[in-house]
Amino acid sequence: MGLLKFYREHTEKTLLPFWERALDHERGGVFTCFNNEGTELLSTDKYTWSQGRMIWLLSRMSEMIGRGRLSGDAASLLAHAGKTVVFLRRHVFLENGNCAYLLTEDGRMKEPIPGAGYDISFYADCFVVLGFAEYARVAGDGDVLEEALKLGLRIKDRLASGDGRSEPYPVPEGYEAHSVSMIQLNMYQELADALEAAGHAAAAQIRSLAAEAMDAVMGRFYKDGLIREMLPERQEDADTLLSRHITPGHSLECMWFVMAEAVKTGRGELIGRAAEVVERAVDLGWDEEYGGLLRYVDREGGVPKGKLAGGRYEDLVRDTWDMKIWWPHSEALYALLLAHRLTGREGLLERYDRMSDYVFRTFPNPDESVGEWIQIRSRQGQPEQKLVALPVKDPYHILRNMLLVIDLLSAGAAQPERE
Repeated sequence: MGLLKFYREHTEKTLLPFWERALDHERGGVFTCFNNEGTELLSTDKYTWSQGRMIWLLSRMSEMIGRGRLSGDAASLLAHAGKTVVFLRRHVFLENGNCAYLLTEDGRMKEPIPGAGYDISFYADCFVVLGFAEYARVAGDGDVLEEALKLGLRIKDRLASGDGRSEPYPVPEGYEAHSVSMIQLNMYQELADALEAAGHAAAAQIRSLAAEAMDAVMGRFYKDGLIREMLPERQEDADTLLSRHITPGHSLECMWFVMAEAVKTGRGELIGRAAEVVERAVDLGWDEEYGGLLRYVDREGGVPKGKLAGGRYEDLVRDTWDMKIWWPHSEALYALLLAHRLTGREGLLERYDRMSDYVFRTFPNPDESVGEWIQIRSRQGQPEQKLVALPVKDPYHILRNMLLVIDLLSAGAAQPERE
């Protein structure tokens, strides 16, 4: 089977039916609080993080159907994206302009951590920007685009003021996190795309913010072919576990952000370096015993090590370093194919073949009546009921990467075959 046909069929027959059943047609939004297998809805709460992501997905799928790259009902998907935009506009914004992290089914704000307030993670706000921007681009909605721009600039000011709350795992004190620059790069590049499509006067300003974030990633966090996840403020902390650990999934995801932005803005010198990071992240993270990507590794490979400082994030790294998580693997598929397309390095395609074989043997739910992927697995690849971030089954990474792969393969060039 040709690779393009394989990805289209996997998207249309394995992934989409699950999420079509999860849409809240009455109020807008999507239900995501399923168990790992997707067989039981555990809560009807709506995490803003996932709602913004679903707006992006529905809008992009609608647009791709219109371009003939997917089959389906484009109008219905865009209508539900619009209904979800309305749901968030009505319910998610606090008086200070920030977004609530968690809503009930009907839109009431909830404190996920009693007494901590509603706006406990700027990441939730970023995903609202991403969703609003993509919906505005596809639907041609100028009002929603203005709201996306306003919130995007609000996030910039919020971070500059030191209000960078980042649940569910706060950045440890004394460290700078790669993920902060990474999410800004993606948010601003997508917002700039929407503004440029609309001929908006703020497009150049936002594109420059994407460039600043990209330069932070490739200037401060890049070293010796790796992306360091945490930079210590003090030199004496350079050999802590936090300083030493690498997150292969974040490296892979961020590098396709970098490659996409470098292509758009004529920064070709960054493409080869980003492709090098993709190679190193796959090689360093690959589990030679069981296959697949380890969640966290030491910068020299294997179990993360170094001096311990304590804290929730460090505990997460130590507790889940060897798990096989869905999203780094879907990010790897697209990052490897994109890097190969842009550089022609055959070693990237060899890594893709090995990764693809593992991913599609391991993650898709064997129960075709349920569909989607069983997302959280042990090192050996067995399903595991464990909280690894939000208590949700989030559609974003898998579907987004399938859509991006479909667009990449549809753009031409020789395609590998998949049995």
